[in-house]
Amino acid sequence: MKKVLVIGANGQIGTELAAALVKLHGAGQVVTSDIQPAGKHPELTYETLDVTDAKRLAEVVGRHDIGEIYHLAAALSAKGEEHPEWAWNLNMTGLLNVLEVARQVKLSKVFWPSSIAAFGPSTPRDNAPQIGPMDPKTVYGISKLAGEHWCTWYAEKYGMDIRSLRYPGLISYSAEPGGGTTDYAIQALFSAADGSAFTSFLGEESTLPMMYMDDAVRATIELMSAPKENLKTAGSYNLAAWSFSPRELVAIIQQRVPAFQAAYKPDFRQAIADAWPRSIDDSSARAEWAWRPAYSLSEMVDDMLTHLAGRKAVRQEKQVA
Repeated sequence: MKKVLVIGANGQIGTELAAALVKLHGAGQVVTSDIQPAGKHPELTYETLDVTDAKRLAEVVGRHDIGEIYHLAAALSAKGEEHPEWAWNLNMTGLLNVLEVARQVKLSKVFWPSSIAAFGPSTPRDNAPQIGPMDPKTVYGISKLAGEHWCTWYAEKYGMDIRSLRYPGLISYSAEPGGGTTDYAIQALFSAADGSAFTSFLGEESTLPMMYMDDAVRATIELMSAPKENLKTAGSYNLAAWSFSPRELVAIIQQRVPAFQAAYKPDFRQAIADAWPRSIDDSSARAEWAWRPAYSLSEMVDDMLTHLAGRKAVRQEKQVA
């Protein structure tokens, strides 16, 4: 069996996806990579890799006999607006390098994530459709929409099996926020667990689609495991769990942590959020590969706070030692 390569394995998605792939394929079949000198899973083979370096990427793919790539390396929305040329180069050059090596060595499958950032002001804000107006206003969103078209082009021209999801905002305890517009939710939960002050960079009524990382990882694996003949939708699938505002999240946290308080100081990320849908229609994913979220919003908050309390206890033990 050929091996699986996870590019961007040290990020929010990659950290947990790599662990899930080990459960599915075994540790010996999963190769992780990122731009940092070391990986987050010491038991796995790790390669330091800048995905914009096509020669190095091809060398890694060939040496490890890779059959599938999960390409997760990307510059996110907020950082992309601050460093647009860097973000465009990473997001576009990286994707094209992956698609080219996949074509050249005939990889069996490629996974690449899109995002709700590919939508824009012309998209219906409620139940954003699978197919509809898309006019992103951020460098990140523009690169995601362009990437969707590149993936479709390669799939149609070369018969490649390229699969993709439009992720909503993702919430995880395994990695620190990575520069996304929805990261306020992670920051709120980290602050609640630490007993520290929290200031939201979005206004209290800014409702956005969100999902727990466990569900996002499971959706990724379920999509990649689905029979190709079941997948009728070209490009990236809409994916949804629930939508909430900062005010609603704070209220749920306060039911568990009564002392938790929030302040609101919207910054440049508010304009990004205002251009995104409030909710997503993911009926195509539900119909074609039986997608269903497992976690409710309350269950996500409970699980996050439990895991973050455990992280805090471990840090305190290390400090005492």
